[in-house]
Amino acid sequence: MFQEFKIDDLESFPKKLESLLNGQRTQIKTITEEAEATYDAVLKPLQDMDEELDLFFTPLSHLNSVQNSEATQKAYEASLPLLSKFGSEIAQNVPLFKKIEQLQSPDVQQQKVIENDIKDFKLSGIDLPEKEKKRLEEISLALSELSNAFSQNLLNATNAYELIIENEKDVAGIPESDIEAAKTEIEGKTVYRFTLQIPSYLAYMTYGPNRLYREELYKAYSTRAPENAEVIDRILALREEKAQILGFKNYADFALQKRDASSEEEVLAFLNSLLDAAIPQAKEELEELKAFALRTDGINELQSHDVAYYSERLKKEKFDFDDTMTKPYFEQQRVLDGLLATVSELFGVTFKKADVPVWHACVKVFDIFEDDTLSGRIYFDLEARESKRGGAWMHDWETHFTDAKGRPHLASAFVVGNFAPSTDTTPSLLRHDDVVTLFHEMGHAIHHLFGKCHERSVSGINGVAWDVVEFPSQFLENFAYEAAILKRFGFHHKTGEPIPDTLLHKIKAAKNFQAALGILRQVEFSLFDFKLHQKLYQGDEVQALLESIREKTSLLKPPGYNRFQHGFAHIFAGGYAAGYYSYKWAEVLSADAFFECLDEKEGFDKTKAKGYKEHILSNGGAKEMSELYNEWLGRKPKVESLINLYEIA
Repeated sequence: MFQEFKIDDLESFPKKLESLLNGQRTQIKTITEEAEATYDAVLKPLQDMDEELDLFFTPLSHLNSVQNSEATQKAYEASLPLLSKFGSEIAQNVPLFKKIEQLQSPDVQQQKVIENDIKDFKLSGIDLPEKEKKRLEEISLALSELSNAFSQNLLNATNAYELIIENEKDVAGIPESDIEAAKTEIEGKTVYRFTLQIPSYLAYMTYGPNRLYREELYKAYSTRAPENAEVIDRILALREEKAQILGFKNYADFALQKRDASSEEEVLAFLNSLLDAAIPQAKEELEELKAFALRTDGINELQSHDVAYYSERLKKEKFDFDDTMTKPYFEQQRVLDGLLATVSELFGVTFKKADVPVWHACVKVFDIFEDDTLSGRIYFDLEARESKRGGAWMHDWETHFTDAKGRPHLASAFVVGNFAPSTDTTPSLLRHDDVVTLFHEMGHAIHHLFGKCHERSVSGINGVAWDVVEFPSQFLENFAYEAAILKRFGFHHKTGEPIPDTLLHKIKAAKNFQAALGILRQVEFSLFDFKLHQKLYQGDEVQALLESIREKTSLLKPPGYNRFQHGFAHIFAGGYAAGYYSYKWAEVLSADAFFECLDEKEGFDKTKAKGYKEHILSNGGAKEMSELYNEWLGRKPKVESLINLYEIA
C-alpha cells in the first residue's frame, strides 16, 4: 500500500533515474501523438507519472537533507541535471500543451488541474521562440544547481565551526540538558563544545553568561558561508533574466502569478501596514530591554549578540518564567504522543506505530486510520545531528489520489526537526518554542495527509497557492500555547509530576513578550526578499538594500559584518523567493480560524474543527483558499484577528 523507504545503491541512482525518465518520455510521446483529447487519456496518466517520479526521487532528496554524506551529495548533484532537462522538455512540449488546452471537465477538481496546467505551461514560456525556450531550460538547470550549492555551503560552514569553553563559570545558568549535550573530553579534560547547529547555538546565545563568547558565536553564525555571496548574485541574475524572457517586469511580478496576493503593491502595502502597527510598541519593548540590561549588568550599549540573553532574563523577571522551567516537562516522546493524541481527538483519526525501514535509529513512524481504515503514514525525525541540515520542515512524499486505473493511493509525509538530542543521562527535552515548531510542522503534514481529492495535482498541499500554504501550520501551532492542550503531555521527565497551572499561565502570559519586535523581524525578512526580486541587485547592492530596509525595521542596528543573506535558505535554497511575506499573509487566515475554533476549557471546539478539516484540509488545492474559507465560515478572514493574536495595542 505504501512505498518502502529505501535506496538500494546511491552510486547507480542517477542511472536508474535516467532509465525511469526515458520510460516516461516514451509514455508522454504516446499520449501526445496517439491519445484522445480527454482528461482520462491525457492528464490522468501524466499525474500517475508525477507520482512515480516522486516516489523514486524523494527518498534521495530527503536523505541528502537528513543524512547528508559525500555519496548522497554526489547522487543528488548528478540527478539534478536529469530532472531539470526532463522538466524543461515537458514544459516546452507544444503538442502536449495544445492537447491539454482542448480539455474541459464538469468535475471541479479536474477542471482546476486543467487550468493549473495551462497556466504552468504559459509561465514556462510555451509560446516563446525556440532560442528563448532553450535559454529557459539552461536557467532552470543552473538555478537548481545553485540552490543546492547554497544549501551545501551553509551546511558545511555550520559543521566547520566549534567553540570550546573550558571554564565552568562561562556555562553557568545554561539548562542542564544543554550542558550535557555540550560536555565533552579533550585530552582527559572536561570542556564544553558549542556549535552553530541551532540547539547548541541558541543554548549559548540565550543563556551563556560570557558576553565575549556570545559575540564570537553570533559573529560566526552571521558570517557563515561567505561564498554564498557569489551564489546569490548568480541566482538573482538568473531569476531576473527568466522573468524578463517570460514578459514580466521582474521576478516578484512573475512569482505572484500563482499566489493569493494580486499585485506587488498589495504585498508591500500589507507589509508596511504591519510595520506601522508594530513600530510604536516595538520601540517600547526595545527601550525596556535596554533599561533592563543597564540596570542589571551596566550594559550601556546593547548589541545584537545581547538580545536573546537579556530578553530571556527580562522575561524571567517579568513573568517569573524561562525555558529552563518548562523544558523538563517537555520530553520529546511524550510531547509527540500528546501531539498525536490532540490531532486524533481534534480530527477523528488514530495513529498506530509502524515497524518499517527508516534512515536513522531515532526516526518514528505511524500509520493513520480514519474509521478503522488505513488512510496515511507519517515519519518523524526530530533530533539534531551533523549530517542533517538545520531548521524544521515537512516534506510530502506519497499523495492521496485515484490513478488512471482506478486504484486509490494514500498519502505519506516526513516531519523533520533539529531538537536537542538525547544523551546517556538525559532524554531529548524540548523548549516550549520547539513544541510550537513541532505543532507547526504537523499542521503542514495534516494538510497533506488529510487531503481527500481524487486528482493528484490538487490533493494535499499540491496546487495550494504558496502564500496560503502556511495557514494550516500556523493554525495548529497556536494551540501549543493553550493550557488544555499542554496538560495532555506536560509531565516532568524525572518525577512524572504534571506541569503546574502556574507554569501554564506563564507560558500563555509570556506568549506575546516582545511580539512587536518579532513582527518587525519578520517584516524585515519579507521586505528584503520581496524588494530583492523587484529589480536586479548585485554584489554590494544586496547588502545596501538590506541596510536600507533596516533603517525602519531594525530598531537595534546589527553590526556591519552581519551577512544574514548568506544563510537565508528560505529564499535561496527553498521555495520562498519573493514569497517570504507568505508567513504573515497566511497568518491572517490562521489567526482568524484559530479564534473560531478555540475553546479555552477544552482547547478546541470539535464541531468547528470538523468543519475546518472537511472544508480546508480535505480540499487541498481543489479551489482557491479564499473560496474554501468562505465555504467554511461564510465570510472573509479579518485582518484584525492577526493584530489581536499578538495583542498589539
